[in-house]
Amino acid sequence: MSITDPRVELAQRLGISELPPVRFDSPKHVLTLLAENEYLGDDAIASVIYLADRLAKPILVEGPAGTGKTALARAVADAVAARLIRLQCYEGLDESKALYEWNYRKQLLRIQAGRSEGADSEQWGALEEDIFAEEFMLSRPLLEAITARDPVVLLIDEVDRVELETEALMLEILSEYQVSIPELGTVRARQIPMVFLTSNNTRELSEALKRRCLYLYVGYPSVERERDIILARVPGITQTLAEQIARVVRTLRSLDLKKAPSVSETLDWARTLVILGREEIGDETAAATLHILLKYQTDIERATKELLGPTKPIA
Repeated sequence: MSITDPRVELAQRLGISELPPVRFDSPKHVLTLLAENEYLGDDAIASVIYLADRLAKPILVEGPAGTGKTALARAVADAVAARLIRLQCYEGLDESKALYEWNYRKQLLRIQAGRSEGADSEQWGALEEDIFAEEFMLSRPLLEAITARDPVVLLIDEVDRVELETEALMLEILSEYQVSIPELGTVRARQIPMVFLTSNNTRELSEALKRRCLYLYVGYPSVERERDIILARVPGITQTLAEQIARVVRTLRSLDLKKAPSVSETLDWARTLVILGREEIGDETAAATLHILLKYQTDIERATKELLGPTKPIA
């Protein structure tokens, strides 16, 4: 029984004559390219990205804030030499900011030009059709991503921040790679972009959105992987210090904190210790620099008691 390539099927539906080659040869190839772009992935990340490329499916990446979800999309874009188009989601995001809006100033100038020419009623009808052409449209990230002719990675960042109504606007793009515009009809993709959606789990996403995506959970890394991330991203750090940092951070994440330290904050702490010339983490150094990792005073106090003991003063 022959197996139809989903990418070929999608390209035929969209009317794309030339299907681009697959971006990754294997999950191992994904890991190699990510590592070359300073992103240390794991087998789960590599497998989902590889399958998303072969199936032409978006990837929904969920997990705590600061675990590298956005950085993953950037690394993939760099790995495949594609342009990253980012839609930063927020409460109140609407169609005019996510998909498209009409260039009202340009339309007004065109109407004024038609008026000066003394257009009759028939010409006014033609003028009305004219001002709703593509040249009068301002493309926003979602439309720009599917109409681009160059390779694109579309990042829809923190999709859980938008309302359900705005989330619904994305469904056609996520499943069909096309947009329906009342004045123009259906605008189909000129190429098939890789699509990443990130979520910090601040609200439950709709089943319709999840159904259209492959799912990837990116949690906090293991001690060993975080140590390797530190070694890869912080020049001049020693293996011993990187190991100590990873273990301290893992201990802090096990505490009942208002905000656990993210991977980016771990890297900030590592860079801080390198700048201070530290080769290991002593009590005084830990107490004096915990504010780099933790952003609430109650968390700093709790961490200090856990790491240094209740009798040690907070710097």
